[in-house]
This record gives sequence, structure tokens and C-alpha cells, in this order.
Amino acid sequence: MRSILGLALAAPLFFLATPALPQAKPAPGTIRVRLVTSAGPIVLALDGKRAPKTTANFLKYVDDGRLDGTKFYRSAPRKSDPKHGFIQGGVGTDARRTLSPVVLEPTDKTGIRHLDGVVSMAHAADRNSATGNFSIMVGPNPSLDARGSYRGYAAFGRVVSGMDIVRKILALPTCCGREAMKGQMIVKPVQILRAQRLDGVPKPTGLSKPWLLNIRR
Repeated sequence: MRSILGLALAAPLFFLATPALPQAKPAPGTIRVRLVTSAGPIVLALDGKRAPKTTANFLKYVDDGRLDGTKFYRSAPRKSDPKHGFIQGGVGTDARRTLSPVVLEPTDKTGIRHLDGVVSMAHAADRNSATGNFSIMVGPNPSLDARGSYRGYAAFGRVVSGMDIVRKILALPTCCGREAMKGQMIVKPVQILRAQRLDGVPKPTGLSKPWLLNIRR
């Protein structure tokens, strides 16, 4: 009796060259974005149906190239469970890259909670101050969800590829920082080399790009 290996080797060549099936199209209203980082690629699926304003804001930064050359600069692991927490990246405090802030779309309106792999916009004390900084959850972070008078943060998508990269960033050594970010600044930030829209047609704002001219803030 011929072995299974022998049967496989004797199989006609066309069986070995079967073309790969086409990738499934994203759900309606979903726009995928690839973040090419110095640690590896991360692909996000943005929920333009449930969080349209936040998604549109993020895509402006992508389509304008405002996230190209930025970085993941913050790692915030939980003290009780360091394998969970969130990472944060984006334009930081670079006003040259910053667009007008977006109005908060809270989780009790969108239904998108801060679960593992969810991407969310960062903001300052003013809940309507989100611009070009964002966070990615590692494990659930329900404290960022809206509840009662606390409006939380705007979750607007999730990681569909590259969570291993996100976890590696969470585990990087940190130091420094102030107030809420004390001790959470990544010692050697991970570079966001470029952000690429994978679905739909780019819609750049047409606004000036002073960071490309090396204009100091």
C-alpha cells in the first residue's frame, strides 16, 4: 500500500496550484486602515456606520498623511494585570498636524464598547477635544465607556490584524510622563511610518501641511 505521502507526491500538479479564494469584502460602512509601524503592520476596521463622525475625523488624518511619521508613545498596562491595558499613538502635541476637534460619539450612543482590540479616540478634559491621537485596547477597558454623566471616550473600530504587535507595544519599557500619563511614556517609541486607507477613495482635506516644510511650532 502506498503511503499518504506517496499519494500526495503523485497528485496532479493542478491540485497543488489551486488559486486562493478572494478575501471577503468588509461589511457596509466599514473602512480598513493599515498602520505600517516599525514593529510591524496593524490593520484597523473603522465602523463608519455606528461612529460616522469619529471615523471621518480619523480618515482625514490618514488621507492627509498626518499620521505618517508619528508614533505610538504611550503604554498603559494595568497594575493588577500588566498584560491588559491600552496603548496610545498619533500626532501627540504637534499642532502642525492637528485638525479641528471632533464632537464625542459616546459608547452608549454607538454601542461600541471598549473591548479587546477596540480603537478609541483620545481627548483632554474637554470631551469634545479629540483630534489625531488614538488608543488601542488590550483586554476590556469598561472604565472608558460612557455611564451616567460620565461620557467616556469614542470607540470607533477594532484591530482585525496585528494584535500581536499591539501586545508587544504594551509590554515595552516606559518612564516619565505627567499626571495621568506618569510613568507611561514609551522609552523607545514605535514609529508609525505611514497610515494607508484600504477601502474606498482617499479624500484629503486640501489643507496645508506645514510639518512637511519642517516649520517649527
